[in-house]
Amino acid sequence: MKKVAIIGAGISGLFIANLFKRNPNYQIIIYEKNNSISLEEGYGIQLSVNSIKLLNEIGFKDLQNSEKFSPEKINFYSNESYNKICELDISKFNTQDCMYTTLKRSSLINFLKKDLGDLIRTNYKISNIDDQGAQIKLSFENKEIKECDYLIISDGIFSKSKSLISNNKAKIKYNNTLAIRGILTKFPENIDNKNINLFLGSDFHYVFYPVNPTGDFNFIAIIKYKLSTEEKKNYSLFKDKSFIKKVLEKTPIKNKDLLDDLKELKIFPVFVSDNFCKIKNQNIQLIGDAFFAFPPSFAQGASQSIESAYELFKSIENKTNDNFFERRLNKTKMVNNRSQLNQFVFHLSNPLTTFFRNFFLKRLMKNKKFLETYLGKIYNN
Repeated sequence: MKKVAIIGAGISGLFIANLFKRNPNYQIIIYEKNNSISLEEGYGIQLSVNSIKLLNEIGFKDLQNSEKFSPEKINFYSNESYNKICELDISKFNTQDCMYTTLKRSSLINFLKKDLGDLIRTNYKISNIDDQGAQIKLSFENKEIKECDYLIISDGIFSKSKSLISNNKAKIKYNNTLAIRGILTKFPENIDNKNINLFLGSDFHYVFYPVNPTGDFNFIAIIKYKLSTEEKKNYSLFKDKSFIKKVLEKTPIKNKDLLDDLKELKIFPVFVSDNFCKIKNQNIQLIGDAFFAFPPSFAQGASQSIESAYELFKSIENKTNDNFFERRLNKTKMVNNRSQLNQFVFHLSNPLTTFFRNFFLKRLMKNKKFLETYLGKIYNN
């Protein structure tokens, strides 16, 4: 029986643990640095059909309908005028069992961890990784040492494990944007409350959508914002009331009541991966944000975490994990390019360029060939 150690109990780590749990040839343990698994009630996520298909293999389709929602389209609006630009029918990519889904992150985490029980070890902070012997040796700050045959690193964009194994060569960078996140308590009038609503503005965009049928709405805005080197390192800054007030005052949202009505409002800097990290030892692999973190403008973070976990599981199970990196690299580059392009297009400010953007959006959202290329290549596994 092969021993598999998973560092990080996020979406990708928990999902791949569920996959390994079904195979009696593997013994798995998840090591989480925190005292408990984080459950942020207000944090909504979007899951496209590529990830729903994979989640259904471990019973996701049986999750209660009260905990998830299936929007049929994305409405595009102008932030300045509130006029609707166009809409995208995302239901075209659905099948009977695999539908574009929104839900609270906590609902997904609870689903993923419910059958893992004591396979999750909390308060395990990694201090060293030694892969020079026949087995991989993990040292933790609590002085415990564990050995494994396979090490899966899924502890997020700020992955300490990744830094240890790459000798701090893995780089991340500030995306020159801040994210404003919260729960929408009052829905705007004359806006579709059954689908995803995306508002495009100058160096700014925001989106809100239902995360269940009972009227809970997730809100997230992305605003271009320069930070000094000192500010990037000062994480307490983003909890400072005066700083939050300053950011909100600069937020060019037309309907300021939206910000006033946000519950559990949080502001945080958006960091993305600056490069790819290929590890020489093929029995050590990265998944999720530890592999690569995208700008949040294509809503593929969670879906790609699930997809990369599934691909790695199949690679290890079929003993082909030596080429997992190259296969994942191609898909990741594709998603990253689209994420960067979306952010650029969403944040256009010149009236002439926004006019042409809106003109082409109206046509492209109805162009079947374009949608199959731009979205179909991502949504279809």
